[in-house]
Amino acid sequence: MSVPRPPLRVALAESVSVLPRGQGLAYEPKFDGHRMVIFRVGGTVLLQARSGRIVTAAFPDLADAAQQLPEGTVLDGEVVVWKDGRTDFASVQKRAAATPGRAPALARRLPASYAAFDLLAEGGEDLRLSAYEKRRARLVALLGPLGPPLQPVPMTLDADEAATWFETLPEIGVEGLVVKRLDQTYKSGTRAWRKLRHTSARDAAVVGFTGPRTRPAALVLVLPDDDTPVVSSPLTPALRARAAAALTSLTSTNTGTATALGVGEVEYRRVESGLAAEVEQGTTRHTVTTVLRLRLPEDRD
Repeated sequence: MSVPRPPLRVALAESVSVLPRGQGLAYEPKFDGHRMVIFRVGGTVLLQARSGRIVTAAFPDLADAAQQLPEGTVLDGEVVVWKDGRTDFASVQKRAAATPGRAPALARRLPASYAAFDLLAEGGEDLRLSAYEKRRARLVALLGPLGPPLQPVPMTLDADEAATWFETLPEIGVEGLVVKRLDQTYKSGTRAWRKLRHTSARDAAVVGFTGPRTRPAALVLVLPDDDTPVVSSPLTPALRARAAAALTSLTSTNTGTATALGVGEVEYRRVESGLAAEVEQGTTRHTVTTVLRLRLPEDRD
């Protein structure tokens, strides 16, 4: 098997409602950021979002740091931005949406960190068919000497310690846990891992809206782990008024298209990132994204 190259389908996790326990399980904190695969192959560095889009130009700080990796290395992980002692998803999205011209200044103002949770290749050796336990040991050995901004996520084999993490880490922006089997191979595009969120609600970045700015019908959002815009369900009257007030301070750019449930492709007006919304995703036959409230700067702790 050759060393993986972009576009790479990432491994996924299935949501669970209780903490899995048992022999042979590993527990990692689930950071609230953007999924990213780092490739140090062919004498260059490429950064890939979950969708397969190459985002190297938006994260020059991480691209520079990845130059330290040995040739033939591929990492899977989460890019986060720390702000006031906690991860800030709106800042991550602002970084991800930056143009090549603005990216260096944003990197200085909002430096990114990379929480690596898997090693898919090292030194030209494809590790995807190796057990997670072996990949994890090699990941720690590889990144330990390098230090920030490339770091392995914490991991524990103790379910009680993981339960403590689950209760205490949300205060720094960690949204839950990911649980993996020690003997598990890396399965691209498969929900073989399990994730336990502290709440069904989570933050999303507002990247646009449908309808008039003065009375937006829905918001267009980017959720953690994915850079594909989704259209929310229709806003309530109160949220429409609040969204209209918040959107007046954001610069509108151009238009885009996104898929709205039950409608199909709709056109929306893009806005510069910086506004976040608390959302909840419920599933019937399809996933519905509902905006619970807007997270304005003055509302944050």
